[in-house]
Amino acid sequence: MTEKKHNLFKLRSFRGISPEVIAKLEARHIKNAEQLLIAGSTKEQRSVLAKETGISPDVLLELVKLSDLARLPGVKGIRARLYYDAGVDCVEKMASWEPDALRIMVTKYVERTGFDGIPPLPKEVSSTIANAQKLPKIVEF
Repeated sequence: MTEKKHNLFKLRSFRGISPEVIAKLEARHIKNAEQLLIAGSTKEQRSVLAKETGISPDVLLELVKLSDLARLPGVKGIRARLYYDAGVDCVEKMASWEPDALRIMVTKYVERTGFDGIPPLPKEVSSTIANAQKLPKIVEF
């Protein structure tokens, strides 16, 4: 039940997604991460959704991956974007990291790119990875 609560994160709150894309999804009654994961968890579903909405398959995949990350407690708008942009773009990848290595990689990414946000603290990284290891895989790539 906790996971469902976290998935109610609104798609419009993700950084870097155009209002036009959000409007097209909202017209199909897809307003939050949970709804998008239900509608686009497989390649076939994303392909149909892309044709029906006129949204690029790449943009849909990006939103699905951000929504997948948003299943993690504490990983929402800015954090999901930070991990995604740094290359940890889904729960499955998050689960494979060692905490210190992930923290160092993300910190270097922020420094190198000037990402508008702060790197996660060690405790946050450890908790996020531990949570990722507990979540089931629900997105097919």
